[in-house]
Amino acid sequence: MATRGANKATKRRATQRVTQLAMQPTSQPAPPAGRARAAAAAAPVDAALLERIRGIWERSRNQAARSVNTAHACANWLIGQQIVEAEQRGKRRAGYGLALLKTLSAQLAGEFGSGFSVSALQYMRGFYLAYPQLLAAGNQHAPRVESAAAHIQHAPRDESAESSATAGGAWRPGVLHPALSWTHYRLLLKVERREVRDFYEIEALRSGWSARQLERQINSLLFERLLKSRDKRGVLALANEGLLPARPRDAIKDPYVLEFLDLPQSHRLVESRVEEALLNQLQAFLLELGSGFAFVGRQQRLTLDGDHFYPDLVFYHVKLKCYVVIDLKVGKLGHGDLGQMLLYVNYYDREVATAEDNPTIGLILCSEKNDAVVRYVLADRAEQVFASRYQLHLPTEAQLQDELRRELAQLEGATPTTTLPGEGPA
Repeated sequence: MATRGANKATKRRATQRVTQLAMQPTSQPAPPAGRARAAAAAAPVDAALLERIRGIWERSRNQAARSVNTAHACANWLIGQQIVEAEQRGKRRAGYGLALLKTLSAQLAGEFGSGFSVSALQYMRGFYLAYPQLLAAGNQHAPRVESAAAHIQHAPRDESAESSATAGGAWRPGVLHPALSWTHYRLLLKVERREVRDFYEIEALRSGWSARQLERQINSLLFERLLKSRDKRGVLALANEGLLPARPRDAIKDPYVLEFLDLPQSHRLVESRVEEALLNQLQAFLLELGSGFAFVGRQQRLTLDGDHFYPDLVFYHVKLKCYVVIDLKVGKLGHGDLGQMLLYVNYYDREVATAEDNPTIGLILCSEKNDAVVRYVLADRAEQVFASRYQLHLPTEAQLQDELRRELAQLEGATPTTTLPGEGPA
């Protein structure tokens, strides 16, 4: 009997212990093995190690993307080459070219999908004709191509190749570069004049433009707007070397196109609204200003003997190494606006700029101006203070061409029918 009672007591104590363990909160310390695993998971990771791993992964992804872009562009160029050579063999037959494209499209689209429409094949054909030296011998970025029908082989290349592309490297406009995708090249094909296309190709690489940014710069006629501040030698340099600002005038456009603000062209528009819209779209505004501009601030107070002045926007140009003060003027520019900008420029030169900085640039963006008033007020400061018009919609090429003819006529003392550089005889 005593033994049975002892056994019952033992079982009762065991049951109570199991119940106590089951009711313990889950936050109680884990067993030794579990604690070791938790400690290992919570151990701090070296930040430098993480950064190195991230860098390896990002470089690998970028190289893979460039390889795909390059292979795509090369394949389209090689297809275009085949089409052109086939057309040349059958050129005596009327309508052979279009019939060939339709036949190829029907066959290839059935096998590979919509990427081989007639219009797509026309782009490939035009790509080969516009870029006959794309895979020129000696191009370090070109994949190895054994024959027109060979497989495209492209090994990942050092990232330094891109940075040297526009800095004296082996690359030149018209030759393949991995940083330009097929979408970039399709946009460039819409630019008919070779020297203008070369300019956009150089600037797309130098400024790292996305395809959308390149499209915007082409549609806003960036090249044509930059022509206005250059003589014939400057126009040639612009086409061959891209935009390399060496003096304040090189960084100025006229007009500035601010279509991205989505503001109405209205006499009720006020400066504060334009300024606010520019700051809300600062990235787009920096793209329009051009490379080298860094935002410093807005409405920065200048105090002179108790009087306060507030320039609208202040930038620093890292290539020209100088401050750039921008003032907005809705309506026609007056001599008082120019005088106020001279005050801002003088203040920054004397009170803000250091000995290492170059003279400050002043830029007034206005909707209308009288060039004679600008010349007489600025006089010898015309290479430091500028007045440019802004417009809230994209200009048509005809509008800019007419204006450029007038300005070239004034510069050369010619009639307004002067032919534009690269335009050819009328």
